Amino acid sequence: MERREFLSKAGVVGLAAIGGGAAMGQNRIEKQPGESDVAYRTRLAQIRANETAARASVARGMGGGIDYYELRRYELETEEQKAGFDKFLSEAAIPALNRLGIKPVGVFCPVEGISPLYVLLVHASLHSYVTMAARLGEDQEFVSKGSEFLYAPAEKPAYKNLDIQLMQAFEGMPRLELPVGEPGRIFQLRTYESPSEVTGLKKIEMFNTAEIAIFRKVGLHPVFFGQTLAGTKMPNLTYMLGFKDMDESKANWKAFGGDPDWKKLSGMPEYADKAILRRNGITNLYLKPASYSQI
Repeated sequence: MERREFLSKAGVVGLAAIGGGAAMGQNRIEKQPGESDVAYRTRLAQIRANETAARASVARGMGGGIDYYELRRYELETEEQKAGFDKFLSEAAIPALNRLGIKPVGVFCPVEGISPLYVLLVHASLHSYVTMAARLGEDQEFVSKGSEFLYAPAEKPAYKNLDIQLMQAFEGMPRLELPVGEPGRIFQLRTYESPSEVTGLKKIEMFNTAEIAIFRKVGLHPVFFGQTLAGTKMPNLTYMLGFKDMDESKANWKAFGGDPDWKKLSGMPEYADKAILRRNGITNLYLKPASYSQI
């Protein structure tokens, strides 16, 4: 795949407002003084990709058939905070979110300890994400049942800290899936950081064209794949896998490592980790669902 074709198809979101955005809608993009032909073609391809992606993002944001994921990471300090958090989510937040069409809602805890907790929200559009807080504020049942958490005083906070990551689903897996339902199920949350926007898109291309299919073949059951649009340690992608237990996870990752299709794919120079991933840029977490989690 040529560079221009790759950038056009990979879905760069948000870059149109940086540098190349001013060129949108223009028929002619001039070569800059002293710019080489290669640099000019590369810049031109990036600008065109930004234009295409921006238009596609608007279309998807109006409800174009692809999920947006909001991953909330809460830091808790005490068992009292954990108990209040569980009560708020199970009795107030999740029912209200479901009434807004935001479902399923996943709530995940560390295998050991009480913190951090992860809440996964599935939005049908960017409009859902942007308007969620206002719509929840208009839900009197939510405000009433969640008041203790929502109005927690400074001397007794409901949690220590909150980080939010907004993601767009991959074209190769545009919708969230619920692959496992066993009571002892576990989930694996992995984040890959890349050294640049282009290398990050290359890793996404790797998943879309081949790696997701290999995951499915060997039993690495995907829940979602998301390209981070806003958050920390960007550019990055994050995905979640589900397993009936830890033994299944270990066995199926071993099968993945020995799979001939994976060996062929990972042996391609353009997909080498050292070329498209940041050094020490992989975060790997095992999580268990809360008893009231819908995932």
